[in-house]
Amino acid sequence: MKVKTFLLVLLIVSSTVAQKLNYPPSRTVDVVDDYHGFKVQDPYRWLEDFESDEVKQWVDAQNQLTFDFVRSVPFYEKIKVRLTELMNYPRYSVPVKAGKRYFFFKNDGLQNQSVLFMREGLKGRDILVIDPNKFSEDGTIALMNLSYSKDGRYLAYGVSVSGSDWQEIKIRDVLTGKDFDEVLKWCKFSRIAWLPDNSGFYYNRFPEPGTVPKGEENNYNKVYFHKLGTPQSEDKLIYERPDAKELNFYPQITEDGKYLILTVTHGTSPKNRIYYRKLNSNDDFIRLLDEADASYDFIGNKGDVFYFVTDLNAPRYRIIAIDVNKPERKNWVEVIPEKKSVISNAQIINNHFVIVYTEDVKHKIEIYTLDGKFVKEIKLPTAGTISGLSGKQKDTEMFFGFTSFLFPLNVYRYDFKTGKLELFFESKLNGFNASDYVVKQVFYESKDGVKVPMYIIHKKDLKLDGNNPALLYGYGGFNISIMPSFSAIRLLWLETGGVYAVANLRGGSEYGEEWHQAGMLDKKQNVFNDFISAGEWLIKNGYTNSKKLVINGRSNGGLLVSACMVQRPDLFGAVVCEVPVIDMLRYHKFTVGRYWIPEYGNAEANPEHFKFLYAYSPLHNVKKGVIYPPTIITTADHDDRVVPLHAYKFTATLQSANAGDTPILLRVETKAGHGAGKPTSKIIEEQTDIYAFVFKVLGINY
Repeated sequence: MKVKTFLLVLLIVSSTVAQKLNYPPSRTVDVVDDYHGFKVQDPYRWLEDFESDEVKQWVDAQNQLTFDFVRSVPFYEKIKVRLTELMNYPRYSVPVKAGKRYFFFKNDGLQNQSVLFMREGLKGRDILVIDPNKFSEDGTIALMNLSYSKDGRYLAYGVSVSGSDWQEIKIRDVLTGKDFDEVLKWCKFSRIAWLPDNSGFYYNRFPEPGTVPKGEENNYNKVYFHKLGTPQSEDKLIYERPDAKELNFYPQITEDGKYLILTVTHGTSPKNRIYYRKLNSNDDFIRLLDEADASYDFIGNKGDVFYFVTDLNAPRYRIIAIDVNKPERKNWVEVIPEKKSVISNAQIINNHFVIVYTEDVKHKIEIYTLDGKFVKEIKLPTAGTISGLSGKQKDTEMFFGFTSFLFPLNVYRYDFKTGKLELFFESKLNGFNASDYVVKQVFYESKDGVKVPMYIIHKKDLKLDGNNPALLYGYGGFNISIMPSFSAIRLLWLETGGVYAVANLRGGSEYGEEWHQAGMLDKKQNVFNDFISAGEWLIKNGYTNSKKLVINGRSNGGLLVSACMVQRPDLFGAVVCEVPVIDMLRYHKFTVGRYWIPEYGNAEANPEHFKFLYAYSPLHNVKKGVIYPPTIITTADHDDRVVPLHAYKFTATLQSANAGDTPILLRVETKAGHGAGKPTSKIIEEQTDIYAFVFKVLGINY
């Protein structure tokens, strides 16, 4: 681009950003809540009614403002074209074996939804099972939650419309390609457990609307048995706990067909319970573990001996064995003790423990005998992440996906007989050379002196002169590790000379349950301090400066970036806040928000919780007269996990309070939810808007 043209573009960008935007009017209402004697105003309460015509008109006006702002960027189409090119590469999922059949997803590149195929045998031809792209013209109906019968003849699958967590379960005969007549409704986060003889399956679901009081639709989870070929109305109730309406029950049948197991959870708390009974029995379930004192992940059995991964007295996890004939704690056997590395996944495959360990935010795989003897470590291609570990107890093979920041997911097959690891499905990118970039890991100091790991990715020839645009990503919650992962969308940022950084904050499980607990409830501020310290480290070490530092987070990560921008508006050049949790006093009142109470707390029920929630709640800490960084807040009209009212109320509050000319924009996706199942076309469009926003406010020409 010629110098004159570049200067003209820069002038247009600068003047547009500095211009005070004419925001849609957001009226206020006189609503005051009393929290344990403390009065809290909620002037935008009316935006919680997102089905009202007034709110819909407000959203339309906000969207129009946002689209006018980002799509007027001269290089908008160029961004979109490049993102489309980067996304256009074939990719596969990890195969799941059922009987002699192998099931996997494939996307040719730009298909809105990946397509399900199967093979009869390892080298069989690929046979189409379900193409969800035919569910709808725009790709907004997704295929989710698959469960195969033991022999692979039948498939129970969930259908989600417009990104909703609610699903309808259908059943397909994979040999004929035809669905059974019945459709199972009121399913959300359901697990399906097929009987060994294919006659039906157990599944958990919520009550039919109208059978419980309004607002209770996400309570009273129950387990039913569905007989193949019969209507849902004939399903047999297997288990319920009306005395504990907030518990969820996830059925599982042991691979030997001997036991039916229920994993019992309360919200997102990792502390769960385990009930069981013999499969062919109608006896009451035996409450094997009912104290909810730790996490117990059932990974398999050998006869009457059950194996669990647990964090009981082992925050980095260990494997124990419980003989159900003598279940007293004094009889429990520790098979694999806790180590410095954290167990992130464990399964019994080939009658061995296959354990994925996390060590300083990278994975390794080790194999042990069932009595705990070390066999071998499987060497991985580089530092990265294992996903989709797949195999049964008697299988002599297993599959897993492997990825890292610069390499897309490749699928590997391991043969226990030969000890060989081979590439099974390979993903190849066009027009991107990974060798031009570098990935490094640093450990920086947080506010309280705790060392926090951070990955940094950039071009090899980057100059540490403090003038590079940098994008800092984080999550920090719910015991979730943010491992090295590949994103074709992210490559555009790296190609442009941007620095990409991922801070592994407390609240995740990178270092086990202690790391998680150090970032939840009254310790949540640690997470924000970790993230702010990451930004300060990047600036201090010459990677960027406060005018070019962009922060990004989704969901709980949206809470993260919104809290940090409110606490340190001077530190950031732009904020990308996606599907965020924002109103920390009322979040638990909507859809599945109550699930998060073990993580966040409950301001309404507990005065101590109110104090720390109110202290950091982004909605309640916006101050008038402060200049906030340019911010784009994204949500979706069908997000029934983190409802869009959070984004709406935060947008209105920021737009009213912001003392500067920096843009505060809201982008609301239609026919989409929290993110799962979003079609490729919508992903590209949304990310083009986000890139255009960031480039515009930072003055980057593309």
